[in-house]
Parts: sequence; C-alpha cells; structure tokens
Amino acid sequence: MKTLLKLSKKHTLVKKLLSQIKDLLKEVEKPVRIMEFCGGHTHSLLKYGLDVALSPEVEFFHGPGCPVCVLSLNRLELALKVAQEKDVIFTTYGDLLRIPNSEGISLLSLRAAGKDIRMLSNAMEALKIAKTNPSKLVVFFAIGFETTTPATAFLLEITKAEKIPNLKVISNHLLTPAILNYIFKKNGVYIDGIIGPGHVSAIIGAKAYEGVTAKFNLPMVISGFEPLDMLLALKLLVEKIFQRENGVFIAYTRAVTCEGNQKAKELMGRVFKVRKNFPWRGLGDIPFSGLALKEEYEAWDGERIFEIPDISEVSKGCLCGIILQGKAKPKECKLFGKLCTPGTPIGPCMVSSEGACLAYFKYKGSLS
Repeated sequence: MKTLLKLSKKHTLVKKLLSQIKDLLKEVEKPVRIMEFCGGHTHSLLKYGLDVALSPEVEFFHGPGCPVCVLSLNRLELALKVAQEKDVIFTTYGDLLRIPNSEGISLLSLRAAGKDIRMLSNAMEALKIAKTNPSKLVVFFAIGFETTTPATAFLLEITKAEKIPNLKVISNHLLTPAILNYIFKKNGVYIDGIIGPGHVSAIIGAKAYEGVTAKFNLPMVISGFEPLDMLLALKLLVEKIFQRENGVFIAYTRAVTCEGNQKAKELMGRVFKVRKNFPWRGLGDIPFSGLALKEEYEAWDGERIFEIPDISEVSKGCLCGIILQGKAKPKECKLFGKLCTPGTPIGPCMVSSEGACLAYFKYKGSLS
C-alpha cells in the first residue's frame, strides 16, 4: 500500500510539473531549444516520454556527454592494437567492448578469438589482476568524463605506492566544460539553455561551468536522472530562459554543490595534467579537453610504450559525430534502424548504453 501511495504521489507531482512547464511555454512562438549534455538524460527523456509530453513547445538537442561515443577512431584502434599484444591482459569498462572499427572488429570479437580482454566494474580490479598475474602486462584503458577520473587517479596512486611494475594505464579521460566551450565557439549558440550532467557536476561542482555560461550568455541547470529530477530542472531552466538570466543553477541539490568534491578534485590534480589537444569522434582535436598522466606517473603510463595509430576519421554515412553536437537527430541518419541497429551497430551512438541512437531505437522504434 505504501508503494502504491508513493507512486501515486510521484505521478501527481509529474503531472503538476508538466502542467506548470506547459503554462510557462503557452505563448512561445517557436520551440525553446534545450540541450541535455549527458547521454543518461537523453535516455530518461525518451524512456519516460518527457520529450513527447513537452512537444512542440520544447525541442531537445542531444549533447556529447557519452564518453564511449566520442572516443576517436585512432584511440579505438589503439585499444584494439594493445589488446592483441602478446602477454597482455587488456582491461576496460563494459560499453567499449562492443564499439566496432571501420572493419567491424571490436574488443568483444577479439575476446571471442581468444585474446585476454576483461570487463571491469571498477578501476581497482585492474590492480588485483596485475598482482595475481605478475608475468603479464595488465593495461587499463581508462575512459570517461570527470565522474570516473578520480577512480583512475586513486588506482594510480596506490599502484605507485605499492610499486606494481606490470600495470599500465592509458588515459582517455575527458573534460566537460572544454567540450561545451568548443561546440558553441565552433558552431555558434544554437540553443537556449543546457541541462547539466548530475554525476560529473557532483565531482567538479557547478562553478566549473560559469565561464561557459557567461561567455555564451546561457543558463544551465544541473539535473538528476529521475523523471521528477528532470522536470524540476526543466521548469527552472525555462524560467531562467524567459528571465534572460545566464549562469549555473542546481536542481540536483542532494548530490551537487557549487564547489564539488574537493578531495576528488585534489586527487585528480595530483595525478593528471590537461592535454593541449585531444581527439574526439567526429569532432577532431579539441584544445584542453583531455587528461594525461603527470611525469611522476610515467612508469605506469601506457602511452609511453604503445604507439597511437595515425588514422583519419571516416564516417561511411554515420552521423554520430553530428548527433553528438546536437545538430542532428538519430532519425536523420540514413543508416539508423536499417544497417545500424543494436545487433549490428556501425557507430558508437548505437552501441553505448548512453548513446542517443540506442535511446531512439529502444524507446521510439527503428523508424522513429
């Protein structure tokens, strides 16, 4: 009975918030354009039908907040190359295993062919594998935005302290404010407001985005991932858009503060340095957008022993790079739902659990 009452209360709140947002938008002459940065938000919007409920007054643009989706082809080829080296145990997080290269080869297919490729649920598992396999070289292919970066930094600090020689880390960690700055600087401002990522912001804090929102005169509201979280954030964002008030606002107050997690930021600062450039899938080299290991950790830096392949980005009709900028919807890609499906993915946006194409296929159908 308590569960039913709780669900009924949530349903009532959802209806109330939708009605309030619709009232705010009832006199708009054209749709309010909102970008949700995080792929997790994209899935929530589509799963719960919030995009449909707020149409046509709101148009959603899907952002680049899917770390697997934006992994460049040369970094993917690096992963495939390292995984095939003799006496190497290759470790990484799950979604990356299914991303195919231009020839359809993935880490998953290499594992099926006998290569020792292991999916981790947390970074510290790589250390355990290295300790139990001292004759093997264990490579952790670290990937993610600031959410997963502290875990990699902690792994490296422990590895260095314990002087574990057979563990190497290849960093593909990304910086959220940098990609937002790049997209709007390159393409101009084509949205009215941003739904900011909850998990990333819990680490770096709301202040980290103030330079972007001030530079491009935009409001950002940081949101959680449940329907109520997103509606609360959307209501606040619409209010700020109409008030013409830029800045960063927090709707996800149970997890996010202005300053973020100071200890996590200090940990990242001890281990990582900002790269001058880093390649992104479909976007090219983006200044100051990635993290590399500091010199103190060069003994555990996998990039010092494995050469990165020189491979140009080839789309072959896949619009993933454009979709990641919020400049196209999955249904505009001619491959979507035909040649590119979850069973036969061509681009990473159809593979990753946070990918926009997978969200459209899963919640809207192959012909959406």
